[in-house]
Amino acid sequence: MAQESIRIGIVGTGLMGLEHIRSLQLSPEAQIVAIADPVPLSQRWARDELGARAAKLAVYPDIRSMLAGSALDAVIIASPNHTHYEVLMAALETDLHILCEKPLCSRVEDAARIVAKAKGHRGVFWVGMEYRFMPPAAAFIEAVQSGRVGRLIMLSMREHRFPFLAKVGDWNRFSRNTGGTMVEKCCHFFDLMRHIVRAEAVRVYCSGAMDVNHLDERYGGEMPDILDNSYTIVDFANGARAMLDLSMFAEGSERQEEIAAIGDSAKLEVFIPPGELVFSPRVPLGAAKAIERQLIVVDAEAMAAGSHFGATYFQHRAFLAAISGTGPVQITAEDGYRAMAIGAGAERSAREHRVVEMHEIMGVE
Repeated sequence: MAQESIRIGIVGTGLMGLEHIRSLQLSPEAQIVAIADPVPLSQRWARDELGARAAKLAVYPDIRSMLAGSALDAVIIASPNHTHYEVLMAALETDLHILCEKPLCSRVEDAARIVAKAKGHRGVFWVGMEYRFMPPAAAFIEAVQSGRVGRLIMLSMREHRFPFLAKVGDWNRFSRNTGGTMVEKCCHFFDLMRHIVRAEAVRVYCSGAMDVNHLDERYGGEMPDILDNSYTIVDFANGARAMLDLSMFAEGSERQEEIAAIGDSAKLEVFIPPGELVFSPRVPLGAAKAIERQLIVVDAEAMAAGSHFGATYFQHRAFLAAISGTGPVQITAEDGYRAMAIGAGAERSAREHRVVEMHEIMGVE
């Protein structure tokens, strides 16, 4: 039986929107029929990515005109962070399936309103947290949650990478647009923490600054205000603790992401790239170590379609399964809200040089 076509509109066709376009073209049931972006250059990028498939593409300046003008089944929102609230409010007036890129919003109060409105939404509502879907990370998560390390006590994450890329209008240089680096970049990791630990954050401490990048940049005479490095510790309600080590001036590093889970019986690590899992069970002092190594191979086409180790494609497969009713919604509006709220707490902690209790951010005990 032929797969039923799912008509998709893309909101925002900058860097991440283009990655969605490339990855969606690997799923035959996904048909990109419309885009919405006010910038002609971004519209042209989308047409170029679609090639011959752009012949029937409808192009709009904003989501409301796209919703009025095209018959759609789903929308993918990849516009700048500070636009998410208005775009989502428009999308939630429909029954369309929604995938909204992280962070859910740039402000916690806006995200809370989206969560409330999404409760009555008939379509799938999915927040784009690609890092869960990197195949090595997915294998790591499955192993930890199956009990391979025993009772999870410590979880550490490291991202040593390149600086923020230039984006249309330079919107990502200012915390008022992004929510701050700990929201914009690091909500991925705070989502992973919640997902792996399976508990809620109760407090966060972050020490960070803008020490290397963007210091000589000016936009309309204004200097960027986004952190380029930090250490963050998060305490969870079940007693587990997690740590994030971020540097955005370490582009020469061999590994961009490293995650380690330590339980009462073993340690498990994942390195991306190369996609290696390393399992290290506890052994008696002086005994030979019993380390096991496994390399997770990722589909080459999925890898080539994006910059997230194939994750965007695999997330699309899960999203499309949720739309068709053959799979669950894996990342809800509530998940997106709680991940970006931890980021907002980390931002406040770094700027106020103190521990921040999560009830200060979310307004609940």
